[in-house]
Amino acid sequence: MISKPKPSVKKVVLAYSGGLDTSVIVPWLKENYGCEVVCFCSNVGQGDEDLTKLEKKAINSGASQLICHDLREELASDYIFPMLKAGAMYEHKYMLGTSVARPLIAKHLVEVAHEVGADAVAHGATGKGNDQVRFELTVMALDPRLKIIAPWREWDIRSREDAIAYAAKHNVPVTATIKSIYSRDSNLWHISHEGGILEDPWNEPEESMYQISTSPESAPDEPVYVEIEFETGNPVAVNGEKLSPAKIIEVLNAIGGAHGIGRADLVENRLVGMKSHGVYETPGGTILLFAHRELESLVLDGQTLHYKEMMAIKYAELTYNGLWFTPLHEALDAFVNSTQGPVTGTVRLKLYKGNIISAGRKSPFSLYREDFATFGQEDVYDQSDAEGFIHLFGLSLKVRALNGLPVSGLDMPKPDYSKFKRD
Repeated sequence: MISKPKPSVKKVVLAYSGGLDTSVIVPWLKENYGCEVVCFCSNVGQGDEDLTKLEKKAINSGASQLICHDLREELASDYIFPMLKAGAMYEHKYMLGTSVARPLIAKHLVEVAHEVGADAVAHGATGKGNDQVRFELTVMALDPRLKIIAPWREWDIRSREDAIAYAAKHNVPVTATIKSIYSRDSNLWHISHEGGILEDPWNEPEESMYQISTSPESAPDEPVYVEIEFETGNPVAVNGEKLSPAKIIEVLNAIGGAHGIGRADLVENRLVGMKSHGVYETPGGTILLFAHRELESLVLDGQTLHYKEMMAIKYAELTYNGLWFTPLHEALDAFVNSTQGPVTGTVRLKLYKGNIISAGRKSPFSLYREDFATFGQEDVYDQSDAEGFIHLFGLSLKVRALNGLPVSGLDMPKPDYSKFKRD
C-alpha cells in the first residue's frame, strides 16, 4: 500500500475533549505535520473537568491555545428538539445522542478555524467508526477548502493500549487504564458505553458501568408523576415550571435516571459496514420522546401520523450517517415543522422502575371527541353509512374471490392460454 504524501499544513484546529485520543493527537500533529495546533473544546453537557485544567492540559501537550464554546442550549434547541419532533430513533433503540451532537461540534470547529486563520481541522474519531463520517461530511458541507486530518487513519497506534503508552511517553496525563477501558461519549442527551466486556455481546453490562441511571431493581418502590408541557412540538415546561431547552433535558435526566428510565443495549449496524455493541443511557430523552408521541396521538390525524412514522426512520438514518447539513434533511425538517402546529398541550406520565406509563394527555387541539366516538350519537356519525364504506373498501377482495383466485398470490392457478386468441 502506497502512503499518500501529507498535505502542507500551517495551523490546525483540533476537536479536543481532553480524553485519551485527542490528548495524544496534539503532540502527534506537531511531530508529523510541524504545524501550530489550536484546541477547540465544546461544552455539550458532558460534565468534563473544569476549563482551567483542560486549558493547562492542552497547552502542556503542545497546543498554542484552547478555545471553548458552550453549546448546550444550541444543541438542545437546534439539534435535539428538531430530532425529537421528527420522532427519530435508530434501529428502534438508539436515540442518536452522539450522532446529533457531532454536526454541531463540527460546525463550530469550522467557525473556529475561520476565526484563527487555520487551513486544516483534525478530529480523534477512529477509522472504524461513524464519527469520522459525521465530522468530515459537516466540514465538507460548510467549508470544503479546509484540509481534514484524521490521525487514527494515519498513525501506527492501533489500540487504546497503544495510545496509553504513547501518552505516557509524551507525559500526557490520561484517565483511561489498560485494565478497565470503556469508550464513552457523554453529552446533554445521553451517555454511551462501548468496549471492555461489551465487545462480547453475550456479556451482560456491569452495573458499575452505568453513570446517570439507576437499575430498575434499585429504583424507588413508589412511582413518580411528571407533567411535560409542549408548544408546537417543543417541550417548554416540566411540572408547571417554564425551563430552557437544555434545562428541561437536565431535569428529566435526573428524574428519569433515578427511576431506571432510558437504558438501551443495542447491537447496531454502523455506517462503515460492521456491527458494534453499545449500551446507552438516555433517561430524559426517553421520557420526552414518549411524551411527544402521546401528544401527537391526540392531535394529529391518522394519515399524517402514520406517514410521519415512516419518515422518522429516514430522519434517524440521515442523522446517524452524518447527513445533517443536506437538502434532504432540510426538506424533512420542513415537513416535520408543518405537522407540529397542533402539538401543543400537556402530557402526564408515571415513572416506575424503568417503565413509563401514560397517565393523561390534553390539548386545545385534540382530535379526540367523546361525543363523536360514542355509539349513541347519530347526528355526527350515522352507523348506516358504514355499510357502503365497507363495500367499497373491500371491493378488490370481492372481485378476487368472484374470479376464484386464492388470497395468497403464491398459489395462483396456471392460466388457460387456449382462451386467448392471437391476432
